[in-house]
Amino acid sequence: MGITIKLFASLREQFAQDELAIITTPSTVQAAWACISPLSPPANILAAVNHEYVPFDHPLRDGDEVAFFPPVTGG
Repeated sequence: MGITIKLFASLREQFAQDELAIITTPSTVQAAWACISPLSPPANILAAVNHEYVPFDHPLRDGDEVAFFPPVTGG
């Protein structure tokens, strides 16, 4: 089953995609990031699993939806 990775804002532009399907389930959010980039995630990137903010060492399960996005600012 695997996981779904969603990218938002500048990450969507950087990767030229807004959603990716990963067939095998990575063990953590950090490992999910490694599936899409050989570089470590920038320190300000936020992650959510199934619509809840989580740290990058959060474990993943089959079928999870992982979202990565930069912090949002407004005014």
